Amino acid sequence: MHINNSLQTSDLSTKLDQFWELSGQKIRLIDQHYDVSKGSPVFTVQGQYTTRGWTEWTQGFQFGSAILQFDATTETEFLEMGRQKTLTVMAPHISHIGVHDHGFNNVSTYGNLLRLMRERRIPQHDWEENFYVLALKISGAVQASRWTTIKNGGFISSFNGPHSLFVDTIRSCRAVILSHALGHVFQAEGDIKINLLERALQHIKATADYSVFYGEGRDSYDRWGRTAHESVFNVKDGNFRCPNSQQGYSGFTTWTRGLAWAMCGFAEQLEWLATRDEAEFEPFGGRTNVEAFMRKAATATCDFFIDNTPTDGIPYWDTGAPNLHRLGDYLNRPADPYNDVEPVDSSAAAIGAQGLLRLGRYLMGAGETEAGKRYWQAGLTVVDTLLAEPYISTDPTHQGLLLHSIYHQPNGWDYVPPGSNIAYGESSMWGDYHTREVALYLQRIIRNEHYYTFFNGLS
Repeated sequence: MHINNSLQTSDLSTKLDQFWELSGQKIRLIDQHYDVSKGSPVFTVQGQYTTRGWTEWTQGFQFGSAILQFDATTETEFLEMGRQKTLTVMAPHISHIGVHDHGFNNVSTYGNLLRLMRERRIPQHDWEENFYVLALKISGAVQASRWTTIKNGGFISSFNGPHSLFVDTIRSCRAVILSHALGHVFQAEGDIKINLLERALQHIKATADYSVFYGEGRDSYDRWGRTAHESVFNVKDGNFRCPNSQQGYSGFTTWTRGLAWAMCGFAEQLEWLATRDEAEFEPFGGRTNVEAFMRKAATATCDFFIDNTPTDGIPYWDTGAPNLHRLGDYLNRPADPYNDVEPVDSSAAAIGAQGLLRLGRYLMGAGETEAGKRYWQAGLTVVDTLLAEPYISTDPTHQGLLLHSIYHQPNGWDYVPPGSNIAYGESSMWGDYHTREVALYLQRIIRNEHYYTFFNGLS
């Protein structure tokens, strides 16, 4: 991609104001017209949100979007919408033992509400605060209970089973970290105490070791920053067996939304790490050791994104998609969501942009100004593209906010318009939510407000 080094954060102010106006319209549309009997809304078909059975991993994004809308605009209708829906609908997600998505569902709802209360953005009530704290404690413990032991640690297994490590789950480590930091005591048979921080760090380390590649010769396709969606293990002896992919083209190519989950997940964990005392990490090799593997993974994945994304910062759905060659020199021009060969995935851009920005700010804060500015400006470049057409939906009848998102290209789940060979023009709950999240992140910086992190609710 071509990084716009002259772009200033404040240059996005007008676009952000327009964005939040559109965002509120979309949230109201869904609330008024979506048929809740169908299950959680997942992605749009001809501009209308529909569901798709796999797991209920998007409901927190729906209600979390309303909470973020309030955060950005102070419009209380959205706070009440998010608060009431969290209270009445989200409880089953707290105790869901079958998924790796607790960070998506529960941190986006209970976590955002606790954060707003502790930032004094909403009134503080002891009972309500304790309710959010308890939900987050239990959610993180339930997530950590989905555990597979391997040769050098362990990981939170995906819904595919105990053999399966998904790169996505790096962002669900937020749930485990919050449960630990809120003081939860997680116990098993015989009152054996399970260290939640240890489980979070082991999962993050497994993701860094097996989901991310570093050009060190692991296989014929090993490149600095490439990611595998799924890492497969032998659960009998704990050995790694092979990379795989559920939503990407193959285990040896890079599904760009998985890449983006890693970019964002490692960067935000680095930010959390910097706030903690050294003594907390002494049993795990010390904070310097933990920081080293997180930084390596964060910088590698962000570098790969920059090097393998078109000039405007919007990636195609997989960097090894089989027909990309038919687009010619596609990396040296803006992405084309209307091409007839391979779809782009704007949701990967929205998620990855936050990783670029957070890593950039983290490095600049550590005195690495030149390196940090490169990632920061790359993040601004991506957001500048996302906040304009053809990616922002201005159609008042389209329920989606961010256009040209892809859900599952291999399974053919995305809507392909008549006359086209590829999906385009549709939205997803995770794409819409993460566009709101990165927009809120930048708006708070522009307005010199409290810096936005997932762990603001700890104090």
